[in-house]
Amino acid sequence: MRRRQGGRSRFALGLGIAALVVALDQLSKWALLTYVMAPPHTVAVTSFFNLVLAWNRGISFSLMPDGGGLGPYLLSGLALVIAAGLLVWLRGIERVFLAAAIGLVLGGAVGNVIDRLRFGAVTDFLDFHLFGWHWYAFNVADSGISVGVALILIDGLFHRPRPA
Repeated sequence: MRRRQGGRSRFALGLGIAALVVALDQLSKWALLTYVMAPPHTVAVTSFFNLVLAWNRGISFSLMPDGGGLGPYLLSGLALVIAAGLLVWLRGIERVFLAAAIGLVLGGAVGNVIDRLRFGAVTDFLDFHLFGWHWYAFNVADSGISVGVALILIDGLFHRPRPA
């Protein structure tokens, strides 16, 4: 019975982290669209970081941007199927580290789905650059996905199951 309760707490942790990522993502996008980018312009924050307004109509790194009128719905459907798979995986997780990582990915996926359904594209605004080279603009949801995937990979590479 103790193991079952631990699994529930890991599930709750993952869902809580996912909810936090969604909230931070949507709040940051709302503030950016309402207060910073009205009208759209570039805000130089540091010598290597700007706030910009970019609409990503494709998948990661703006790949395949021309999905036609159904593009946002197809990408949202795919993201929701992945999110459902992450929820199933999260239900069986015993380790806090992995539950947190899955929560980050789940929250990021949901945050970007909300944008696709609201705007037909994902709102990106974080622009890092160095020596005139700009990385693709991204957002809080993208950060959650990237960090979460990196943590899942680290867990897969370095976690050693305890002997029975």
